Amino acid sequence: MDISIIIIIIIGLISIAGFSQPELLYKYQFNAWQIKNRKEYVRWISHGFFHGSWMHLLINMFVLWSFGGPVRQYFLVSLPGNSSIVFIFFFFSAIVISSIYSYLKEKNNYNYNAIGASGAVSAVVFASILYDPFRIIYLYFIPIPGIVLGIGYLIYSRIMSKKNVDNIGHDAHFWGAVYGFIFPIILNPSLLIRFFNEFRVFL
Repeated sequence: MDISIIIIIIIGLISIAGFSQPELLYKYQFNAWQIKNRKEYVRWISHGFFHGSWMHLLINMFVLWSFGGPVRQYFLVSLPGNSSIVFIFFFFSAIVISSIYSYLKEKNNYNYNAIGASGAVSAVVFASILYDPFRIIYLYFIPIPGIVLGIGYLIYSRIMSKKNVDNIGHDAHFWGAVYGFIFPIILNPSLLIRFFNEFRVFL
């Protein structure tokens, strides 16, 4: 069984438990004030195991299922070490890394809370874009090259983050995406050259 499927099952089971036990959400959701003032460091990663609704959970897990397997295969042929272990580290570190900006922004705001694995899922999608920038991704059944969708996603996330008009963690989406793109390059810098060569071939 692919490691991404195992992660989906674990997150799914914990999220379902959270639906019926709100006290779990209160204890483990991302709250920068609690992390800073009460040293509840587990919140850095535990919030990624909980989701606010079935739709929130299903979308994240469907995207992870769609991209997780291919990304793990990319890691297998291009990165050092055991690809499953690398993927596990990549995914769960993305939960933390994608939340750093929100922590700095909201560390004095007791009322700011966040849950969900969206930052890490964004990282997986953008790792896929690094390896295969012209792979077709379907957005509402509309075929869009991954690189085009990725650029639009970053712009949208940045704009919505500044507007701050909804209850979605656009900052985590943005920084998770950035991390997903650069993580493989840190381990294998030649991947950046490969990425630009994809454009030369395409053009």
